[in-house]
Amino acid sequence: MTTAFPIPRFSRVMLAAAAIAAVPAPAFAQDTGAEARLRKIEAEVRALQRKVFPGGDGRLFEPQIAAGSPQASTAAPVIGVIPPASTPVTDILVRLDALEAQLQTLTARSEEQANTLAQLELRLAALEAGATQMAAAPVGPPAAAVSTPPSSVAAATPAATTPRAAAPALRPATPTPTPTPTPTPAPAATRPAAVTAPSAERLAAVQAIAKPQTADAGDDEYSYGFRLWSAQLFPEARQQLTKFVEQYPAHPRISFGRNLLGRAFLDDKLPEEAARWFLKNYQADRNGDRAPDSLLYLGASMIAMKDTKRACIALAEFAETYPLIASGRLANEYQAQRAKVTCS
Repeated sequence: MTTAFPIPRFSRVMLAAAAIAAVPAPAFAQDTGAEARLRKIEAEVRALQRKVFPGGDGRLFEPQIAAGSPQASTAAPVIGVIPPASTPVTDILVRLDALEAQLQTLTARSEEQANTLAQLELRLAALEAGATQMAAAPVGPPAAAVSTPPSSVAAATPAATTPRAAAPALRPATPTPTPTPTPTPAPAATRPAAVTAPSAERLAAVQAIAKPQTADAGDDEYSYGFRLWSAQLFPEARQQLTKFVEQYPAHPRISFGRNLLGRAFLDDKLPEEAARWFLKNYQADRNGDRAPDSLLYLGASMIAMKDTKRACIALAEFAETYPLIASGRLANEYQAQRAKVTCS
């Protein structure tokens, strides 16, 4: 028969401490995690009970989560999901990658814009060179045609045939379908007579156009020129629109006036003078109300002059500079002019 000796109290405490120390650390951590999960589940069950059996006075259930408490402000971790590890170095590398991608995008856009600007400058230089040549070319032949008397023209028929061979390149609308040297002085002699001595019917037609009288004198001048142009009184419209452009260069309708002045020349079969005004209006203010129209009709003037190269340049620049207008307000006119030439 064995006798149980009592274990001293100090020895029992030491044995309990040794037993606790013998438990592995992972098991203790697992127990702590399980306990936290159980507490979380219990709290959720209580919250569900409060949802099913609401009681504002707190008699049924005691609130577990109150506003401002540490549990309310701290989000519960999602069980089974390990948050990704993020270090300051990783964040810096991610931001550097994003900056490099943005720099590459900005560099590509700047190169595209620089290339577009260079092409526009080349085309504008070509248009300016063409306008300069047109301004200088027509000065000589008309003066020679006016200054030569009729007798000398008949005597110098072989010499006169040479300038007529180059004339269609500058003014294709003036010659008749069967050009001959003899009918050339007739238009030069009849046109000044029509301007200096208008017929009674023309005077009546001009007087029938009423000039508006409003508080805006500049707008009245432009509107009167527009009415003359609409009535196909092109010389009178040019005179009126020239007056408006010279007297009101800062008027809000100045872009309309310069463009309509070019139209008055183009519709009267004078594409050279029309091209000068269209180019001037486009260069003066490319954001003007009628700058797109002037650029488009500049191409139309070049087509009328049989200058296909400059016509294609003007039409291409119109489509690139004003894509919305080329596919909207002026789409039909653009397609009509584009169909008249074959551009490479």
